[in-house]
Amino acid sequence: MDKNFKASLKSSETEDWLDLHVIRPFCYYCALAFARFDVHPNTVTIWSMIIGAASAIFFACGSFYYSGWWGLGMNLIAIFLLMVADIFDCTDGQLARMTGKKSRLGRILDGVAGFTWFIPIYHGLVYRFYLHHDIEFSWLGIANTQENVLIATAVVYVLGVISGVMGIAGQQRLADYYIQVHLFFLKGEKGSELDNSKRQQEIYDQMDSSTPKVERYFQKSYIDYTKKQEAVTPQFQNLLANLREKFGNMDNIPDAVRQDFLRQSRPVITLNGLLTFNFRSFWLFLFCLLDIPACNFLFEIFAMGLLAWYVNHRHEAFCRRIASNL
Repeated sequence: MDKNFKASLKSSETEDWLDLHVIRPFCYYCALAFARFDVHPNTVTIWSMIIGAASAIFFACGSFYYSGWWGLGMNLIAIFLLMVADIFDCTDGQLARMTGKKSRLGRILDGVAGFTWFIPIYHGLVYRFYLHHDIEFSWLGIANTQENVLIATAVVYVLGVISGVMGIAGQQRLADYYIQVHLFFLKGEKGSELDNSKRQQEIYDQMDSSTPKVERYFQKSYIDYTKKQEAVTPQFQNLLANLREKFGNMDNIPDAVRQDFLRQSRPVITLNGLLTFNFRSFWLFLFCLLDIPACNFLFEIFAMGLLAWYVNHRHEAFCRRIASNL
């Protein structure tokens, strides 16, 4: 099992401790079960999206402080569903590698799965604040009038939008990119899924009327996804361009250059892991169980935002150094 399990991973270097020792082994057995019944990895991804989005209903209703044990139960169901969604989201990739059923659409779906969860969840948290806000109002000394409730809810909604767009969307997009970058230098072009917007645009331009509209829509969205990844990593893009100009095929990069990159990338990848699901979901669960879910938006914006800035800054800095030494 150990050999087959390791073969189902992208790389142990890009997994955090919890994923590598707990979640991924469990997902491996789930993948074996799905493979036995010939379930396609994209089907698992879609199940993940549906289950994760459904958890929003329970997050919106969950509150021990305001609703007692019933509210706590709703919170726990929400947490359970989101964990199941994450397990399925991890399983689909392992299943694809085990069965060889990798696809461009699967890569795109995997990238947007988390957004599909958190858009309804964050709307559910705003609605929950609209219904239950006594704790926050007491902290801030705000009178519980209808006018104040509407104003405060509007503020929380804006924080939710900032948290979702600039926070979780941008942070996880960056984290995913750095994982693929690391795999690119570790395993080469065939061992990673490092995409670029130019190539994705070419794929989209080759699609015709026979291509399903859903696939065209996701491909168009993926072009924007990759452009945003490239926009926040100018020093890495410069390094990549220099390497292509100097060595042509990226598989011709000297091993010394690869090892230098990986040596500087590994500590960043460890921090990068905190931008992914496990760490951020712990805080979401905690804030919801403490009945102050709106605080999760502030945590995403400031604490996670600072972490994302540091990871990006540190990665860009060593890319600049390597490029200058070529």
